[in-house]
Amino acid sequence: MARFATILFALSTLLAATSATPVEENALVKRITHSGRGTYFDTGLGACGWTNQNSDKIIAISSSIFGSGGNCGQYIQITNTANGKVAYGTVADSCPGCGSTDLDMTPSLFEELGTLPQGVLQISWHYENKAFKLN
Repeated sequence: MARFATILFALSTLLAATSATPVEENALVKRITHSGRGTYFDTGLGACGWTNQNSDKIIAISSSIFGSGGNCGQYIQITNTANGKVAYGTVADSCPGCGSTDLDMTPSLFEELGTLPQGVLQISWHYENKAFKLN
């Protein structure tokens, strides 16, 4: 009986020492491919604190993902699911009117995926590695 109690104590100690550490929500968001709507906007001073031009490849992400700005400067790969075109942009703004997985893009970035008269594109997107840089 003493041996059983010793084994039980050792197992409970081991389980207590290896309890799971919570993972930051944004870390999980970055691991998956999202699907949503892509739109465009006229830019200016973004939520990341940078003044941007419509010719820049800038993305505004939903307020729910933007949070306190931890994704500022992060590259995102965007695919137009209708035609397969791929483009890259940088998070520099928040989009309060976007659905949770929608992206709002500068006109120049949007035009890499479709035409402005389309107005709305069906897209998929994911974050690039923090070390990712465009050539």
